Amino acid sequence: MNPLADITVVSLEQAVAAPFATRQLADLGARVIKVERPGRGDFARGYDERVSGMSSHFVWLNRSKESVALDLKDQLGSHAVRELAARADVFVQNLAPGAAERLGLGADELRSRNPRLIHVSISGYGTGGPYTTKKAYDLLVQCEAGLVSITGTPDDPSKVGISAADIAAGMYAYSGILTALIQRGRTGEGATLEISMLEALGEWMGFPLNYALYGGESPARSGARHAAIAPYGPFRCGDGEQVFLGIQNEREWARFCEVVLGAPDLATDPRFERNSQRVDNSDELVAEIERAFMDQSAEQAIARLEEAGIANALLRTMASFADHPQLAARGRWAEYTSPVGPLRALIPPATLEGHTPVMGPVPDVGQHTEAVLAELGLRPDSFSSDVVHDPEGTA
Repeated sequence: MNPLADITVVSLEQAVAAPFATRQLADLGARVIKVERPGRGDFARGYDERVSGMSSHFVWLNRSKESVALDLKDQLGSHAVRELAARADVFVQNLAPGAAERLGLGADELRSRNPRLIHVSISGYGTGGPYTTKKAYDLLVQCEAGLVSITGTPDDPSKVGISAADIAAGMYAYSGILTALIQRGRTGEGATLEISMLEALGEWMGFPLNYALYGGESPARSGARHAAIAPYGPFRCGDGEQVFLGIQNEREWARFCEVVLGAPDLATDPRFERNSQRVDNSDELVAEIERAFMDQSAEQAIARLEEAGIANALLRTMASFADHPQLAARGRWAEYTSPVGPLRALIPPATLEGHTPVMGPVPDVGQHTEAVLAELGLRPDSFSSDVVHDPEGTA
């Protein structure tokens, strides 16, 4: 039996943060019922068509789930979601701020009927304060958390190339749910969790925040290099390729100079003797290292770095990452199904020995609506289509 096989999750989710959290639960065996808009469903389905006509975001975030298409503005949709929440272990929502409460799906209302329910709300900035209703997309939260200010080159700030704020919020929702399940096992009581993207990403900003608060200035934008460690980052070789390396202490620096550069005297050069001096003289340091690498290919430089015990990496593209020899050797790829045929993905990183992650199909919009409504004993023709709640803000 999978670890979460007896757990039912109902999720009013869209985009990245909440779907990322619930997909982790689904791969561990939880039954995840994803509530989507009738018709177009989760708007992340339309981000692109790169996966044989499906969205690359959506297939990443939504395998192993059931899709139920319900209009939360009519009596059937409202009643069905309430019934699902009454029977669920976990309820997750990342609707616009205040929308769940207007729909009668806030924590107080749902937990009054189901005290064992773990109710999770994910938002951009959290409830209370001047940013409560501010729209929050990943790039904008990266800006508000200061991440963009320390990412990029000295001339150009840059966002991170993945949805860092969304993923951070999703991971804290996931770990918070697991924590609440443990607590419920001890007390029998559910819990109310509120996760904000700003606070989740803010936790990841601990190093630059401390560096700035106590050092008087923020870490400088340094591209792929490091603001406080040198040498660290990319170095060009004679074949035009780049090798990335990192040196963490003076013992490694001396070994690097002797074995890799063939210049042991460089270790005691007054410009480079200590890490702080190497950071201050980074342009000269890069020039010295790249001069030594000019008669080597990237593969030859990697071989020398390995011989010296210096941490290193090749700069891989997405295509070469997909063919990474380490992942292949460890058998970390698996197939799962989708409406467009079989797809390949990495096995979830936290895999319990003796258990196989579910990695079930990606659902079509509303694929499971009839079956789930039948479980609840509901027939669509038994309800009127009258609007029962203010729908504003449910986008």
